[in-house]
Amino acid sequence: MSAKTRILVPGPIRERVLERLKDRFDVVRIERADPALLARSEAAAISGVAVSGSFNAALIEHLPSLEIIASFGVGYDGVDVSAAASRGIAVTNTPDVLNDEVADTAIGLLLNTLRRFPQAETWLREGRWKREGAFPLTPLTLRGRTVGIYGLGRIGLAIAERLKGFGVGIAYHTRRPRADVPYAYYPSLIEMADAVDTLIAIVPKTAETHRTIDAPVLRALGPNGVLINVGRGWTVDEEALAQALENGVIAAAGLDVFYDEPHVPEALLALPNVALLPHVASASVATRDAMADLVADNLRAWFDTGIALTPVPETPFTRKTGAGPESLR
Repeated sequence: MSAKTRILVPGPIRERVLERLKDRFDVVRIERADPALLARSEAAAISGVAVSGSFNAALIEHLPSLEIIASFGVGYDGVDVSAAASRGIAVTNTPDVLNDEVADTAIGLLLNTLRRFPQAETWLREGRWKREGAFPLTPLTLRGRTVGIYGLGRIGLAIAERLKGFGVGIAYHTRRPRADVPYAYYPSLIEMADAVDTLIAIVPKTAETHRTIDAPVLRALGPNGVLINVGRGWTVDEEALAQALENGVIAAAGLDVFYDEPHVPEALLALPNVALLPHVASASVATRDAMADLVADNLRAWFDTGIALTPVPETPFTRKTGAGPESLR
């Protein structure tokens, strides 16, 4: 009997991934993504990787037989895709299976931010309703708003579909306009911020999105403005945001992601007009299980058929043209 293909799993990953891999592969676990934890003889036998988090160029270089890196998550900025692509190594992610969950969270966070539902529940639980009377009227509402979506990919489109039911205006900013949507397009983020009063950010972590939501964009959003971020904390200048919230430059913000997770700036924690979540947009059992299944299924498909199910755009390889011994035939 031939030996099973070896799959490296560096650091923690959802247990379902391991369960789905163990009957088909020989799974090798290490504590973290560090080449020092894997002897060269062991490294030479690794053909695939399942990872939740970062996977750097040094570790890619340490694995001479590596063919595929299956990343747990729709964002794959933690994986050095350039290093992988230069060697014909496929990289996959887990798109689509979390679209609805993240879009639902975006709408929930928007409503919490505008209507202050968490604070209202706390008011009730603390007995203040009985002692002090009704919870104060919320100054903000979704009624009559115009929402600008920063990033109209799969999740952005799902958010827009949900917003249509609320009767709000919808606009968007991406690098290029889309021909398949009826929403107003703005060629720059600041132009869109100036035209809307609600900004929902759902862009990936790239060099082009670094702290793009800055003081000028927040000023353009205006004193009735609301910012919702369910994309990456990388996108927001948190110091500028805290100042804008404190000084009334914008009215409120709802954040599920932060620049240096799990560290949340004290300036944001201290403010009453910000709703904060601990990066839970896709954090349901059903969605995380679907993500885990897609990680495992990408590895299975690659080694069984030679074609990954969800390769990222930078690595559109098949097994025959990509890395590993198949490419030498």
